[in-house]
Amino acid sequence: MAKKKAKKNIAKGVVYVAATFNNTVITVTDEMGNVISWSSAGALGFKGSKKSTPFAATEAVADAMSKAMENGIKEVGIKVQGPGSGRDTAVKAIGATEGIRVTSLKDITPLPHNGCRPPKKRRV
Repeated sequence: MAKKKAKKNIAKGVVYVAATFNNTVITVTDEMGNVISWSSAGALGFKGSKKSTPFAATEAVADAMSKAMENGIKEVGIKVQGPGSGRDTAVKAIGATEGIRVTSLKDITPLPHNGCRPPKKRRV
């Protein structure tokens, strides 16, 4: 018989929303960064261009937050990364989740400081 997984009792956490053009990944961690639960549009069975829709992002949030609430999450900060279409909808869905209080919202999208050298110009 499989051993039953112990329920953690974590009140505060951080929700990371990684919204790319192709998918939306939601990760719920504790304050130290240890993953409690995660979900993505692809993991829920959305395929192809349906993965990048706002509806798929909402479903991913609902799945990740229900798993996290089993472990006692009540207060979360949100960190959003990427330019995808599911990004705003995911944030709204987290705020609308029953029993979850949002304490902060931060955009952590990486921006280049004129980093890599651009490719050479095309000669036609």
